Amino acid sequence: MKKGTVRDLIVGILLAGVILAGCSSPTPTSFPAPQRTPEVLSPATPISTITATSCTLPTVVVPTLPAVIPGYTDLDPTTGLHMTGQFQEIDLASYRLKVTGKVDYPLELTYDELRCMPKTQAQLTLICPGFFEDVAVWAGTPIASVLRLAHVQAGATQVDLVSADGYVVSVPLATAGSEGNFLAYEWEGRPLPILHGFPVRAVFPALDGSKWIKWLMQVRVR
Repeated sequence: MKKGTVRDLIVGILLAGVILAGCSSPTPTSFPAPQRTPEVLSPATPISTITATSCTLPTVVVPTLPAVIPGYTDLDPTTGLHMTGQFQEIDLASYRLKVTGKVDYPLELTYDELRCMPKTQAQLTLICPGFFEDVAVWAGTPIASVLRLAHVQAGATQVDLVSADGYVVSVPLATAGSEGNFLAYEWEGRPLPILHGFPVRAVFPALDGSKWIKWLMQVRVR
């Protein structure tokens, strides 16, 4: 297949996904997580990157740190969210989300490439059992969309999510790719605050907050 044809095909698929995503209703605050295994695609044309020229993107205003950094599990008054983890300041221009492991096409996705993919948005409750519950509107790219783009190989069962601070979360592949789970890049219609995961964090509505990993750098399929 010619290079131009491959690019046109990818752009067409992404545009269709964006249109369909706009017809979806917001995910409710709580719901049972469907255990649907992500589709394992047969190898076709290799896809190493996607183009961000297929959609019109608003300018991103990179967030800044608040004057006062809250302590662990303390309330961040600038957002109404509670603080966990050791915050990381990540350069947006050089940021790449790597998708590696048991995939046919490893990916290194830019922030804008993620934003050009299908989008989901929902008001959800992040629960850290025994400490706090935070309610907010989050938006981002379904994990299933990223896994499909990378072509998960048959036999894969697990997904590791790796943070810039070294924290690693492991979830079953079926859980990671279930409907409603996504990689958030927006909070309340704005880029994620630095303290709460900028540029990307995972959102698992049916799992406790320890799985909502912040400052996400890598999705490793195994």
